[in-house]
Formats: sequence, C-alpha cells, structure tokens
Amino acid sequence: MESLVLEFDSARMLRSLYGNEERFLYDMESKLGVRIITRDGWIRIEGKRSAVERACSVFRELENAKKHGINIRQHEFQHALFSSTRLHGGNTLSNLVESKILCSPNKPPVVPRTAGQKAYIEAIKNADITFGLGPAGTGKTYLAMALAVAALKQDKIGRIILTRPAVEAGEALGFLPGDLKDKILPYLRPFYDALHDMLGTDEIQRSICKGVMEIAPLAYMRGRTLSHAFVVLDESQNTTTEQMFMFLTRLGVDSKCVITGDRTQIDLPRNKRSGLLEAVAALKGIQGIEFHHFSERDVMRHPLVQPVIRAYQAYRGQGPERQGNNTSYKRPPQKEKSPQHDEVGGD
Repeated sequence: MESLVLEFDSARMLRSLYGNEERFLYDMESKLGVRIITRDGWIRIEGKRSAVERACSVFRELENAKKHGINIRQHEFQHALFSSTRLHGGNTLSNLVESKILCSPNKPPVVPRTAGQKAYIEAIKNADITFGLGPAGTGKTYLAMALAVAALKQDKIGRIILTRPAVEAGEALGFLPGDLKDKILPYLRPFYDALHDMLGTDEIQRSICKGVMEIAPLAYMRGRTLSHAFVVLDESQNTTTEQMFMFLTRLGVDSKCVITGDRTQIDLPRNKRSGLLEAVAALKGIQGIEFHHFSERDVMRHPLVQPVIRAYQAYRGQGPERQGNNTSYKRPPQKEKSPQHDEVGGD
C-alpha cells in the first residue's frame, strides 16, 4: 500500500477542485480503488501505487485547469478522472484549455468540454463553411457564436449575422400574440441568451444598433450578399431545399459560415425535404467545406439527456425519423471518436 499527501494553497482551493462535492471523491475512490482523506488544504491518497499515481494526476490536472480559468463541475471532474484511466491519456482538460475562446475581458472564456467540441472548433477555424451536425445540447451553435464574437473582437470580420428558419414546432405561429416582430422574437431568443453569456448587455445593444451584429429570420437573407461576415445558420434541419440553396449562395468575400442542425428534430411538413440532408449529401468532397458530427457523448445538458438520446436512437433504429423527409443520406463513420463519458453531467 502507498500513501501520498498533496498540499494546496488553501482549503478553498482544494474544495474547488472537486466542486465542493464529496460525492465526486467517493466516485474517484470507487473507480480508482483508492482511499481519500482530506482536511484543510491537504489531501491524502492511499492505495496501490499505480492507483495513487493516477489519483494524483487527476488532482494535478484539475489544479492546472482551475488556474486556466475553468470552473470545475461534475463534467470537468469526470473528464479528468476518465482520462487518467486511459492507457494513453486521451484528451485532458489541459488539451481542451488550449482551444479556449476569449469573447470579452469581463466574461469567462468559452472552453470546449469534450474532444468532439475541440475538433469542431478546429474545423470552423480551418474551413470557410462548416456543418455542425448532432443532437441538441452539444454546443453546436454556442461554440460557433463564441468564435464569431472572438473574430469580431480581433477585427477579422466586420459583422456577425445569426439566423434561423422560423418554422413552427407543433404550434401555430399566427396564433401568437403581437405583431410580426413579437411573433418572430421567440424563435431568435436562443441567440440572445447565448450572447449574454459572452458579452455585456450594453455591448450587445450597441452592436445591434450599429449593424455590427444582426439577428434575423432566414427569410430576411434572400437577395443579399454577406461579405466580411461570420454567419451562423441555426436549426438548419428545418430549412427547405430551396432555402438552404439560397442561403449557401449568399456567402460573400472574406466571410465564414457555420451551419448547425439535428436531423432527428425536423419540424417541416411531411411533404417537404430537409435542406440540411440534401446539402450534406450534395456537398461531400468540396474543398473548404467541413462536416463535423457530434454524438450523444458530447451532450452537455442534464445527465439524463444522454440516455434519453440513446434510448430514442435504439427505439427508432437510428433511421430517418420523418418519412416525409427521407433521403439516402446516412451519417458516415467518424475517423476519431471523442472519449465516452457515460457518467458525465451537463451544464
């Protein structure tokens, strides 16, 4: 049996490494086969030498991530714990920190939380058009928006354009109260919610008033040329084939475009084919266009969201869910899968 004591700057610092949740330590004891005793600013780890070394590496990894501004919660703790049990380390929290996105000095950086999210960020940086495809809660739109804000701050672009189709999801748009602006606003609300995580309210309002930032329904894109811009099309599975073609041909010089969508949540009428599915099938192999596929392992919401997605996939046989939108497109196998975090929670 080996015993090793780790000392930290303060008891508060130590508690922050496991989110002040003792259940995280119990989980570590169970998975690594060690005994953990903590008091004040130190922690003692007892067990077989190899297990003690892995546990120490977890705390050092968490400490390094904390110093880089990462708030340690269940997901971050589990990620460090999981990577310590892999033979070749895998994607550590330190690796993820390397891809952090700085949106504002007054807001915390946006950090990818899975290997899949990190690969998605790299794909967006390297391509002019990137498709982010996968389940809800994987950060497809959020990360794209963070990169757009960072690019604007660095004067790499002149404006940000955020758009999505205003498609009814089982509710009639015409019965909503208010004028046209009031009816459309709920469809665009997710953009505003994400922006408030990245920028101050006053800065958002000033950017919108100056035309530096535009949030509008997809229908407003027709007839335009989107130059010197970072354009994000969200919920693209609800575009028709005509709308998707129209949008893709709007891209102007010095512009970057990210298209996000989830083929399992198509709300189009059954006789309408999804423009996203057609685009994925038609645009394969074009240089400058990247396709990134997320899986349920990248979901960062409530811990139950991952098993819910897997259960629906199993029940539906992972086939096209809407017969009215059938297509020959099938998700291609991924060359490199992100680490599986079945026990990880979300934010």
